[in-house]
Amino acid sequence: MATLKPKKTTIEDTIVGAYQKIEDTVVGTYQKIEDAVVGTYQKIEDKFVEKFLDVEEEIIEIPEERDETEK
Repeated sequence: MATLKPKKTTIEDTIVGAYQKIEDTVVGTYQKIEDAVVGTYQKIEDKFVEKFLDVEEEIIEIPEERDETEK
C-alpha cells in the first residue's frame, strides 16, 4: 500500500519560507546577544583574576610505588 501525504502548495512554501526567515533572525539575534554577554563576562573574570588572585603553578604529586609484598 502506498503512503499518502498532502500535496505541496505554494502557500505552504511561502509559510515555511517566512517561518524559516523568522527563525534564522531570532536565532541569529540570540547568538549575538549570547556572544556579547559571554565575552563581557570573560573580560570581567580576567580582570578579577588579574587584580585579586595570584596564579601558581600546579604541583602534581606522584604517589610512590608500593611493593606488592607490603600488603
